[in-house]
Amino acid sequence: MKIVIDGFGGDNAPDEVLKGAAMAVEQLGADISVTGDIELLKARMKGLGIPEKGIELVPANGVITTEDNPRSILKDKADTSMGVAFRMLADGKADAAISAGSTAAIVIGGTMIEKRIKGVKRTALVPLMPCKDGKKYCVLDGGANIECRPEMLQQFAILGSCFMEKTMGVKNPRVGLLNIGTEDEKGRELEHEAKLLLERTPVNFVGYVEARDVPLGAVDVLVTDGFTGNVYLKACEGMGALMKDALKSMFFANLKTKIGALCVKKQLGGFSKQMDYKEIGGSPLLGTAKPVFKAHGSSDAKAFFGAFRQAKLFVENDAIAEMTEAIAALGVKDDK
Repeated sequence: MKIVIDGFGGDNAPDEVLKGAAMAVEQLGADISVTGDIELLKARMKGLGIPEKGIELVPANGVITTEDNPRSILKDKADTSMGVAFRMLADGKADAAISAGSTAAIVIGGTMIEKRIKGVKRTALVPLMPCKDGKKYCVLDGGANIECRPEMLQQFAILGSCFMEKTMGVKNPRVGLLNIGTEDEKGRELEHEAKLLLERTPVNFVGYVEARDVPLGAVDVLVTDGFTGNVYLKACEGMGALMKDALKSMFFANLKTKIGALCVKKQLGGFSKQMDYKEIGGSPLLGTAKPVFKAHGSSDAKAFFGAFRQAKLFVENDAIAEMTEAIAALGVKDDK
């Protein structure tokens, strides 16, 4: 299996990219291609003591940044580390692609260079989030599509359901539609029309779900438009940071609370691990014809390794084939 990664995407590139690649070669047995400035990559590998075995360095010129027009990846920035990675994937020289670079450029590259699954109207970023009992759920869309039509949400439900079952091992995943209430009359026209579609879609649709119930394990797949989904995710991240700070202040307030912290150190470690994005590694861009993953911009080697692990599972379980079949069954035409 060959996985290509943008060697200069993210805040900690290329060192953490290379270290994560070395971990993937050793622990996952994957062959890794790293795109970017060859001489600099070679120098950093030597400086970090990373062996060349299993890691191919592919030449690329420059980096596409968050300040660049994301569509420049198609022409002006086509030879950058991200652009070369996507073209390797599109040309069949890799089985999956990873980047921690510009999210907008990844969406454009994954959609217009690699192309979409036939019939998919829009690709969707799909972050995994922690919930009750150490489990995880996914959110579609996490921010790729600010405005959505009902049929897009229907497709998100199918893509997310396939991902959770084939890659995350969740049997018959529960799909919920994010809304301001569970009553039929609640919500906008978008939610009302999407609900009608989802009720006759071959997924385990459980109806409307309120945001407060999702972290408590109400669903395995949370479907919404990209604007609402991104706001939801940022609110969850903020609450997580607040809880972490509150627990830290509570347990380190005085000697008694410090002793209490020692008593529950193992449990606190487990909770912290569950909330750590590095354990997950990356968010898939679902709807592309081959696996594309967006790693967190501040990813370190551990997080990049998590992204490699996700990509390997995605390919091994042939999730794309099931998604392709499920979308084809809807009988829809491509958007131009």
